[in-house]
Amino acid sequence: QVQLVESGGGAVQAGGSLRLSCTASGSTFSGYAMGWFRQAPGKEREFVATIRWTDSTYYADSVKGRFTISRDNAKNTVYLQMNSLKPEDTAVYYCAGGYAGTSYSHSRGYTSWGQGTQVTVSS
Repeated sequence: QVQLVESGGGAVQAGGSLRLSCTASGSTFSGYAMGWFRQAPGKEREFVATIRWTDSTYYADSVKGRFTISRDNAKNTVYLQMNSLKPEDTAVYYCAGGYAGTSYSHSRGYTSWGQGTQVTVSS
């Protein structure tokens, strides 16, 4: 089982930027798709972005053009660069890892989850 630890959350004004990091340990990172999900208060967890082992990337429509996901396999780390942040991006952001297959935009595609990091965007 892979353990995931997120960092980089915080508070920022609308239009600002943050970069989230997620580092994996405990087992092989190899072959995993790595994803980011988020959950706002009173809402269900939703897909944000994912990157496959092959570096193919997928994004939710709400973040396309503003967020960029990347990975450094040598460091077992995945990043989420978030630009042009909006108040509606406020949520707890979770890193996820697994052999997602066609379920890359669903929680069921991932077997390992981080504890979450808070992102707050003020207007």
